[in-house]
Amino acid sequence: MTQQLSAGDHAPDFTLTDAFGNSVSLSEFRGEKVVVYFYPAAATPGCTTQACDFRDNLSSLAAAGYRVLGVSPDAPDKLRAFSEDEHLTFPLLSDEDHTVAEAWGAWGEKRNYGKTYEGLIRSTVVLDGDGHVALAQYNVKATGHVAKLRRDLGVS
Repeated sequence: MTQQLSAGDHAPDFTLTDAFGNSVSLSEFRGEKVVVYFYPAAATPGCTTQACDFRDNLSSLAAAGYRVLGVSPDAPDKLRAFSEDEHLTFPLLSDEDHTVAEAWGAWGEKRNYGKTYEGLIRSTVVLDGDGHVALAQYNVKATGHVAKLRRDLGVS
């Protein structure tokens, strides 16, 4: 398992391709608070629930000064279809080789139905305006996570 990030750590920078083929760099968000959430696969039930929860809570997060970025190992074309199908209004970023997930501690050993394998660990990392980790949560549940995150961040 890769080293997970903790509060106070400097978040590794990245540049990834979004659902529409544009390059998005974390450094573009310097000066803003950013929620970076990692999810295993677009258009699966849990990931759809989580993405729609972020979509439905985006205005309250934005009002509190937070930007949201979703990261998965899906190809940009799959992310585009997912974004369009679910009317997602925040960037979805493609980390096909899971380099960013590894650097952020969101890639490692998983167990599912008695099998052990390497994969993306559903995780959320919140950054302050200087690119430091304010909050890091790993192995989060898809359902109810955004509500818990809002409580943890004091976002009403």
